[in-house]
Amino acid sequence: MSSWLKNLLQYRGLFMLIFVLGIGGTFQYGFHISVLNSPSRFVKTFINGTWIHRYQLPITESSLRLLWSFIVSSYCIGGLLGSLGTGYLVSRYGKKKCLLCSDLIPFVGALLVGLSSTARSFEMILLARFLYGINAGFGLNIHSQYAGEIADKKTRGFTNTSISIFVTTGKLTGQILGLREILGIESMWPLLLSASGFCALAQLLTLPFFPESPPYLLMEKQDKEGCMQALKQLWGDRDHQKEIDEMLREQAARRSGRSLGVLELLKERSMRWQLYMLLALTITLQLCGINAIYFYSVEVFKAAGFHEAQIPYLTIGVGVCESTSVILCSLVVDRFGRRVLLLSGYASMVLALGLLTLTISLQTMYTWMPYCSVIVIFIYTLSFGAGPGATTMTINVEIFSQEARAAALVIVGVINWLGLAIIGMVFPFIVATIEQYCFLTFLTIITICGLFLYFYLPETKGKSALEIREDFNKYNYRKPPSKDRTPEIYVISTRL
Repeated sequence: MSSWLKNLLQYRGLFMLIFVLGIGGTFQYGFHISVLNSPSRFVKTFINGTWIHRYQLPITESSLRLLWSFIVSSYCIGGLLGSLGTGYLVSRYGKKKCLLCSDLIPFVGALLVGLSSTARSFEMILLARFLYGINAGFGLNIHSQYAGEIADKKTRGFTNTSISIFVTTGKLTGQILGLREILGIESMWPLLLSASGFCALAQLLTLPFFPESPPYLLMEKQDKEGCMQALKQLWGDRDHQKEIDEMLREQAARRSGRSLGVLELLKERSMRWQLYMLLALTITLQLCGINAIYFYSVEVFKAAGFHEAQIPYLTIGVGVCESTSVILCSLVVDRFGRRVLLLSGYASMVLALGLLTLTISLQTMYTWMPYCSVIVIFIYTLSFGAGPGATTMTINVEIFSQEARAAALVIVGVINWLGLAIIGMVFPFIVATIEQYCFLTFLTIITICGLFLYFYLPETKGKSALEIREDFNKYNYRKPPSKDRTPEIYVISTRL
């Protein structure tokens, strides 16, 4: 207990910055994924009423469906554009300035949504969702980069896992605020959809009191004094020369004095297997079936005999399971490592998906089978949160060095937002065609990617960026090149 309190006091600046980054970072991403579900019927009613006011006719079902799909998908389009722009902006202006500027975007979005009912304009909602997407695209990428650079080896796992904590907390907050007892009534939907503006305001007011990330100050701005001050503020007032020397060694191992762009990263041989890992991890996260679980949970709860009014609270219970498991994972990830938690989570999810396919197929034959499906849903959600839900972004951040991290997270963002848009359009048709057997598709994807990661993904716990790079060089340079063609970065990393 005394050791825990000592760490809390020593790293209090780091923990405070983790919270400040989260509320304006990935929290926004998670919040806007879930917050539109509850007021959807009220927004559709508003669109129909606005249409009648303009044209004296109710809107057709097909036109309403098209407008609604635009409102939903505009968030993904904005997120994709925001992700694409982060690499250049962060390298040029730094993470802190970019986050502060992006906090202004939700204010505009909140103002548009708040006034849309008075102005009788559903186009303002569409534009607001697009702006929210841009902000979430910035927040997801910049928060991940920032978190990956502000922690030492001792707290790096918890700090990077906090990225996922705020995603799940954002989704859960959107679900809770959407309850009819809070803001889930027709008169309150503009306030519900404007709530993220308060989170942006909180970050805008508090982030200026915290430093830019130490590696950025030292390696990009050559500000050693500023780096030392940042380290003392975040990690406590002690000698940090060892950490600075490690950053300088990483800087010396660079091919150039600047960060890599996306195209340069894709062509870089020394990063090839890191990119393979990134693709496997990110694609599996998108196609692991968590969205299908949330979709099917409503039907399963109905089959189990729960009343219609109880289902929103049970769905929130699923979200609580995910958030709780992510938080628990963050507390043990620095002890057990990323690889063990990730692969054990995959194994549990494969088992749960197989059982869920079976229980849903048999739920009409046995009265007690729907309750088994409910239990399996909670087991799957806990496995997801404690495994890939918590560790995927952590590993993606850690397997890339400072020079490549920004470009790598741009790729993660593009895959993430494209996957979110494609799943939103295609998933309903998959469910309508093969019903509960869609879980077997997710099971197969998890199994294939899990086996690939089992054989090739190294543990990153407690390792520096150069040590992690050395682990991957075994695959990037299977046949050592001749001395006259040996890349400089390979020579330096092997000497270390």
